[in-house]
Amino acid sequence: MSDANPVWNDDLPIYRQITDIIIRRVIDGIYPEGELLPSVRGVADEFNVSPLTAAKVFQELDKEGLTIKRRGIGAEVSPNSRARLLESERAKFLNEEWPRIQERIKRLELDPAELLST
Repeated sequence: MSDANPVWNDDLPIYRQITDIIIRRVIDGIYPEGELLPSVRGVADEFNVSPLTAAKVFQELDKEGLTIKRRGIGAEVSPNSRARLLESERAKFLNEEWPRIQERIKRLELDPAELLST
């Protein structure tokens, strides 16, 4: 996958960055609801991190209600995760990113109609 060897952002813990990658994969349908996620070892190997870091990823996903633990089997993507994530990501975009984009459009005196036609 294209984000298997990311360049880590020093401002954010690596486990959070991996969690965000997995969240993007759920949104993109790479990990559908009800499907098992890779194991802790699999995540550690894929991202070249320690199993402890990978375990922290699964703790975060569980804490956010995005996974269901299946004893002896692994963690699967919980029902309605994609819809909840889409709602959350849309709100985050509209509240945090969109105002900055709008300001930049104004500052650069760009025509929104022209932007939409490109």
